[in-house]
Amino acid sequence: MNPRAMLIPALLLAGLSALFGALLLGSTPMEASRVLAALAGVADATDGAVVWQVRLPRALAAFIVGLALGGSGAALQGLLRNPLAEPGVLGVSASASLGATFALYYGFFGISAWLVPVAAVAGALFATLLIAAAAMRTSSVITLILIGVGLSSFAGAAMSLLMNLAPNPFSLSDMINWMLGSVANRSFPDIAFSAPFIAAGLAILLAGRRGLTALTLGDEAAAGIGLDLRRQRLLVVAGAGLATGGAVALAGAIGFVGIVAPHIVRPLVDHDPARSLIPSALLAGLILVLADIGVRLLPTEFELKLGVVAALIGAPAFVWIAMQRRTISAEQD
Repeated sequence: MNPRAMLIPALLLAGLSALFGALLLGSTPMEASRVLAALAGVADATDGAVVWQVRLPRALAAFIVGLALGGSGAALQGLLRNPLAEPGVLGVSASASLGATFALYYGFFGISAWLVPVAAVAGALFATLLIAAAAMRTSSVITLILIGVGLSSFAGAAMSLLMNLAPNPFSLSDMINWMLGSVANRSFPDIAFSAPFIAAGLAILLAGRRGLTALTLGDEAAAGIGLDLRRQRLLVVAGAGLATGGAVALAGAIGFVGIVAPHIVRPLVDHDPARSLIPSALLAGLILVLADIGVRLLPTEFELKLGVVAALIGAPAFVWIAMQRRTISAEQD
């Protein structure tokens, strides 16, 4: 059997195994029989509460966020033809984080806990609409990248300003915690709020995946075989924006997994960006679930944030990818 044909089933199985492992492991490990009984609704109240209210929503949130970031990263790398591209490259992640930080600064959380993720999604949608408008007006991907860099820089500066002007230590702590990224204390209603944005974004990316294969030939060749370049850019930008906005609303800012997962998958699918979307999403989900299990098991006085652990793993991988790209370019020259 072709190993490539087994890639998606293998990643699905690994993801389900990781999710089940997340139910078993924690500050107090549970036996598989107890977890299965809780899932079936025949366990005692304590086991049922631990599985259904704490561990399962947290694990699912990590997996869903990974799906969004991995799929968006693969699509953006295909669109920009750059293995170092990731969801933050268009400024959507930073804009979503700015929206959440703005809501925390003005105390909207005290009015309703839902206003923070709503503000995050609003920030992401604003950035997505801006980039989408640019994608419709320009034929240059460099322009899109420059606009994304500008958005990220502005959002980062604005977040720093808000933290600098934080009215009290509690608001500052909430802002920092959001920017560090975490799926702790997430619930099924939190997932239900973000899931439609993530699902819609991934669906748009899948709808435009065939165009990513054509783009590997170059813009002129792709246009020559009938690809509408502006429509293709719009699909990828809109899809990545929606998915990333939903991910930030659910877990805060989590970086690097959108770079690493597609890079690992790419050689396994003959470097075809269209075929890398689903495996990259599944692998990123698997990585975040495993990382969150590690966060819960590390013997630290205070639990580390998932975004911190993802960066500690992803940043060295990012440097290695960049060095490999430099080596390849030098050899081609």
